[in-house]
Amino acid sequence: MELIRNVVSKYFQFVMLSHRWGEGEPSLGDIWSSPIYNLSAKGGFGKLQQFCLVALERDYLWVWSDTCCIDKHSSAEVQETIGTMFAWYRRSALTIVYLSDVPDNGSFGKSEWFKRGWTLQELLAPLNILFYTQNWSLYKNLTSSNHKTDPSVLEELEKATGVESRFLTNFSPGLDDARSRLHWASSRLTTRPEDTAYSLFGIFNLYLPVLYGESSGNALSRLLAEVISKSGDISVLDW
Repeated sequence: MELIRNVVSKYFQFVMLSHRWGEGEPSLGDIWSSPIYNLSAKGGFGKLQQFCLVALERDYLWVWSDTCCIDKHSSAEVQETIGTMFAWYRRSALTIVYLSDVPDNGSFGKSEWFKRGWTLQELLAPLNILFYTQNWSLYKNLTSSNHKTDPSVLEELEKATGVESRFLTNFSPGLDDARSRLHWASSRLTTRPEDTAYSLFGIFNLYLPVLYGESSGNALSRLLAEVISKSGDISVLDW
């Protein structure tokens, strides 16, 4: 029985994509009834195709991308996805980070990926990460199976994010060091103002209602009130 469980678990290992959204990203409706390789390779469709090919080259059969694996017309599914996003990245066998603005011979420190709100948890949650440059080459041709274990990459990540390496390699969601967690996110931007708060729910291991249309101030107030209520740490008001 244990052998069967291990075989099934290995078969269903999945790879997550972390990236910055661009123009022409595919939706669930776009890929619902057609193989992705039959679709145009322009814009986000080409990115999705390359992501799938990279995963397949590494012997993974299942992938997940936020552009087309969420029914954004369903508020219930959006709520559930935001509430479980951290856990999905944590359970992934691998997370592939695609840096569309980093040339093959460049450094990633100034990439826009590090300035976006949602990518903070996409960096902290996965246990295994590989960074790919704009032409889908491994960052600095590093062939290790996990860039989080590479000392040179960790040093660059610390400088780019302000997050200590001990959190980058062994992060636990929750309320410890709450002020630091808020500080990591303080300079990051989101397209929807409310997402500044929503993108932190998983990092704090909190499950709160997602109310698109509320102000960013109201969303942050709800988040901070919950953090203080559960931790008793009022220092988070000064982040």
